Amino acid sequence: MTSPQVSSAAAAAFDAVAERFDARFSPWLSVAAQRRAVRTALAQAFPPGASLIEIGGGTGEDALWLVERGRQVLLTDASPRMVQMASAKFRASAGASAETCAAEDLAQLAGRIEARFDGAYSNFAALNCVSDLAPFAAGLAKLLRPGAPALLVIFGCVCPGEWLVETLHRRPKNVLRRLAAGDQPARLGGREFTVRYHRRQDLERAMAPWFRPAGRRGVGVFVPPSAAEPWVSRHPQLLRTLETLDRSLAAPLSGLGDHILYRFERTGAEAQ
Repeated sequence: MTSPQVSSAAAAAFDAVAERFDARFSPWLSVAAQRRAVRTALAQAFPPGASLIEIGGGTGEDALWLVERGRQVLLTDASPRMVQMASAKFRASAGASAETCAAEDLAQLAGRIEARFDGAYSNFAALNCVSDLAPFAAGLAKLLRPGAPALLVIFGCVCPGEWLVETLHRRPKNVLRRLAAGDQPARLGGREFTVRYHRRQDLERAMAPWFRPAGRRGVGVFVPPSAAEPWVSRHPQLLRTLETLDRSLAAPLSGLGDHILYRFERTGAEAQ
C-alpha cells in the first residue's frame, strides 16, 4: 500500500504551486494539444448527463470543461490548495464540486457519500504520484456502477519525444528515467516527492478484478512533452502538423506516447 508519507509529500508539492499552476501550463501549446486529445476521448466516453468522478483533478480545468458540456463532475485531489482553486472556479457551475481526497483513499470517500458514478477519469499523470494502485482500484470500484468506463491518463514509459528533448537540453539523467523501476525522485515548487512510471501489465494487474482493460491510445506520440516548452509554442504550424499525426497514429503507436490513455470498464466483481 502507498505510504501516507508518499501521498502527503506529493500533495505538499502541488500545494506549493497551486496558485501559479494555471499561469505556468495553460499558455503552452503542447499542453493544450495533449489536453484536446484527452478531452475528445472524454466526450466520446461520457455522454451528456453522465455523473463522473475525477481523480487528481488539480485546479479543475477538465472538470469545468465537461460541466459546461452537460456532465456532472465530482473532482478529487490530494492537494487541499488545488481543491480550493478548483472550488473557486466551480462557484458558478451547478454541476461541479470538489473534495480533498487522495487517490488511494477513495474507499473512505465511498463510505461517506451515497452517489455511484457513471464513469471516472484521471488526466495528466496524477496516478503516477501513487506507488501502489491496488488500493486506488479497490476504492474506485466502490464508486462506479457496473459497466462504467474509467479513462486513466498516465505517463508512458517509452517516450522518444522526451529522449530527444532531454538530449538536446543535455540532461542525460532524464533521458531514460521512465524505464526505471520503483519510486523515482521528483521535485516541484521546491518540494521533494516521488513518482512511479507504471507499466501496462502492472496497471492492469492492479485494476483487476474490478476493471477489465478496454483499449489504450497514446497522448503526445508526436506532440512533444512540456519539457520542449517554450520553444514548441513558438512554432504553432509545426505543432499542428504533429497534432494531426497524433490523431492518425495514437492508437497503433500508443506505447510511445508522452502519456497513455488507458480505458477500463467496471466489471461485476464485488467491491471489497
